[in-house]
Amino acid sequence: MRTILVFFALCVASFAGAQELEDRDDSFIVENNKNLFKIDIKEPFLQVAAKCNDFKPASFEGGASAYKSILSKYMYTYLNADFYTLSGDFTFSLIIDDKGKVIDAVGSPKVLHSEAFFDDMQYVVRRIKKTWNPATCNGQPVKSEMRVRMNFSSLSVDM
Repeated sequence: MRTILVFFALCVASFAGAQELEDRDDSFIVENNKNLFKIDIKEPFLQVAAKCNDFKPASFEGGASAYKSILSKYMYTYLNADFYTLSGDFTFSLIIDDKGKVIDAVGSPKVLHSEAFFDDMQYVVRRIKKTWNPATCNGQPVKSEMRVRMNFSSLSVDM
């Protein structure tokens, strides 16, 4: 009985020491590479006019500069630029439905690795919940197309 009691005491003592966490330094984080990018969204946005006698273009509350600010913020937040390195001028055609919601974003020109960027941009514009005031034709809301030009440059850096 005494032997069993000594055995359990040794087990408890050894497990008690195992519960102590060693101090570790979390300040050293290794990153193999990092993509940095810069966005320059051009104003004014270009409205593609519909064939209509009394066409009024789509508008955003606060104007193009307000949409530019929101779009830029969302791009820096949601773009996953680790999958592509691109530089150049791109144009996105935002398709705005008759309720003012952006339903699609089509990018051009198509270059190497641009498809991933264009897919990310579709995700970005869908995340913006604030709607446009739709374009009107003879007083009726209609589907329209707004073109947004931007210069996008990304750089992959080994760290």
